This record gives sequence, C-alpha cells and structure tokens, in this order.
Amino acid sequence: MKSLKSLALVAALSFIPASMALAETTVKLSNVHLCCNSCVKGIEASVGKVEGAKVTADKDAGTVTITAPDDAIAKKAVGAVANAGYYGKSDNAKIKLGAPKASDEKVESVKVTGLHLCCGKCVKAFDAAVMKVDGVKGHDAADKAKSATVTGNFSPKALIAALNEAGLNAKVPAPKK
Repeated sequence: MKSLKSLALVAALSFIPASMALAETTVKLSNVHLCCNSCVKGIEASVGKVEGAKVTADKDAGTVTITAPDDAIAKKAVGAVANAGYYGKSDNAKIKLGAPKASDEKVESVKVTGLHLCCGKCVKAFDAAVMKVDGVKGHDAADKAKSATVTGNFSPKALIAALNEAGLNAKVPAPKK
C-alpha cells in the first residue's frame, strides 16, 4: 500500500514540470494601423497561417495581441503581421517587429511592396505618412494595391520609418552595393 501511494505521488509530481514548461508567449503590438474591419481580417488571416498562434485585434485601440505556445511561434506570427503590411511596437523585449533594411542614400523613386491598402482610409494613412518624409513629392498608392511607387528625392530608410510610425509596413528593394 505504501509503494502504491509513493507511485501515485511520483506520477502526480511528474506532471508539474511538464505543465510549467508549457508557458505561453504573448506579444502585444500597439499603434497598428487598423482603420476598418478589413484591416482586422487582414491581421487575423496573416496570423492564422502560423500554426499554434492566436490573435486578437482591437480596432479601436490599434492593438494586436498574439498568443503562441513559445517564442519561436510568436516570432513567426509577428513576422506574418509585418509581411501582411502592418507594423506595431512590441511590448515583448524578446520579440520585436524589425523594420526592413533600407538605404539612407537618397533616391528619386522607389517601389514599396507588401502593402496593406484595403480601403481609402488605408491609402489616406499611407499618403499622410509618406508625404511627411523630407523630399517626397508624390506616390501612386491606390485602394487594394499591394505596392506603390514613391517619387521625389528622399531616403528609403526615412520612408520606412514614417510608414512604421503610422502602423504600416512595406518592403523596399535591397540597397545597391
């Protein structure tokens, strides 16, 4: 009987470390451009492709909360958000949404890709962001576009920084060497 109680105690205790190892990772992104339900659906669709990750997007607060079983999956989910054209400031020191590499050398034109411009409000946010960049003269962003060309005499790095500040993300061509 004593060995049966000991066996039961050992069995019960063996589950404690396993459950402790299953701590979830949570990342909250703030200042994400979520102007409409299509933006929210875009976030949900992008994170939905990452197995094990869950997402909650709060349109009114401009926040996206990702919950994942571990840091690696959380990083993939945050990367999916960026690849879908969104940007946000992370509250998790280990998991940040890094800005794409971009040259600081001035260019006359650059095609940005990977945009999320689902509606006129998205285009207005894009316009407001890029027109703040020193030297930008114009762009051809439009509803439903996944890319746009920005013209003027400006730094692509400054362009990406302005988009990120507006909660948007985009890819730029790699700096030429």
